[in-house]
Amino acid sequence: MNHYIHPKAKIGTGVEIGHFSVIHQDVEIGEGTRIGPNVTVFPGARIGKRCQIFPSASIAATPQDLKFEGEHTTAFVGDDTVIRENVTINRGTKASGTTIVGSHCLIMACAHVAHDCVVGSHVVMANSASLGGHVVVDDYAVIGGLVGVHQFVKVGVHAMIAALSIARKDVPPFATAAGGPARYVSINATGIGRRDFSQEDVDEIREIYDRIYGGEYNTTQAVKQIEALHQPSEHRDCIIEFIKSSKRGIIKGR
Repeated sequence: MNHYIHPKAKIGTGVEIGHFSVIHQDVEIGEGTRIGPNVTVFPGARIGKRCQIFPSASIAATPQDLKFEGEHTTAFVGDDTVIRENVTINRGTKASGTTIVGSHCLIMACAHVAHDCVVGSHVVMANSASLGGHVVVDDYAVIGGLVGVHQFVKVGVHAMIAALSIARKDVPPFATAAGGPARYVSINATGIGRRDFSQEDVDEIREIYDRIYGGEYNTTQAVKQIEALHQPSEHRDCIIEFIKSSKRGIIKGR
């Protein structure tokens, strides 16, 4: 075999490891995962079951953060996630201790997940998308090709950032953002249309964002209007909670 596996690495049953790949110590790889050639899995990697990792990917390399002092941290990849060629996922720093990529994600070629990021499940990151440190990407979000997401930004559930955009502010749930800097374009009707959303759900989400980005109110006023005029619901409450908890502020409208 033309690969190296440290004797203290924990390798599940049925794991395949390609030629010239290196698996360091303090690594755990779940059963059925397939690792292609020239992959490097550094100490601190925790890789789930049935993942596919393509050639030249790098998992759990030390953070690109000048504050990092060699502390023991991890990088977690959930089950059934696909990591394509040349992807880099850095492990965490003492700020949170770990970087997380959830289950059933597709991380396309040359994408980067920086230290202390938390990426949910069913997330798609297209080619060369890049997340700065401490970014949070909620479930079912889509990050387009060549997108840059500023450190500490949060991307809401079912949101989409169009290719070539730069996200400097938080992108709220169910929204589509585009541009540099990214601005609100519309609700992510295509994305939520592929999920179990009724037409009533879609209409409610659209009405809420019409109030937020319709131009009549600022964000604080719009939230008060939504709370007054829309009955509590899963999607209404998700949007309001996201906006109220945003530390960087949400993206502006067109």
